[in-house]
Amino acid sequence: MSESEYIHKSHNVSVLLYHFVCPAKYRRVVFSRAVDQTLKNVCIEIEKRYEVHFLEIGTDKDHVHFLIQSIPRMSPTQIITMLKSITAKEIFKKHPEVKSKLWGGEFWTDGYFVNTVSKFGDETSISKYVRDQGLEKDYTVLHKSKQLALF
Repeated sequence: MSESEYIHKSHNVSVLLYHFVCPAKYRRVVFSRAVDQTLKNVCIEIEKRYEVHFLEIGTDKDHVHFLIQSIPRMSPTQIITMLKSITAKEIFKKHPEVKSKLWGGEFWTDGYFVNTVSKFGDETSISKYVRDQGLEKDYTVLHKSKQLALF
């Protein structure tokens, strides 16, 4: 599967896509062709054991972009925690030189960036789609936030 697909479970159908950006610890340049290949292979193995699908993986010397599809039962935090843990262990095991670049510490920074991605368009087009679904076009907006809020 190279593109997102609807995932059918017993009580739901979903197409949940997440874009994660994960920097290496201290923003060190630790990615090389060999490390990239290991990362890719580990992610392919993760797909076989967990309900995540990697639509795209890209490295940029000191950080990685993951485009991942998953199911509603797995939160973004669960996905990234599992992903960072497994990939770090395997990269350190296969590439001890990386561990020395990171002073024997952790592979990933504690933080990450996550964004939801829509297969069907941006926020405006989805809002229009929702409004246009009614049989008599009787859609009423009960609330619309003007700005994203920080929690």
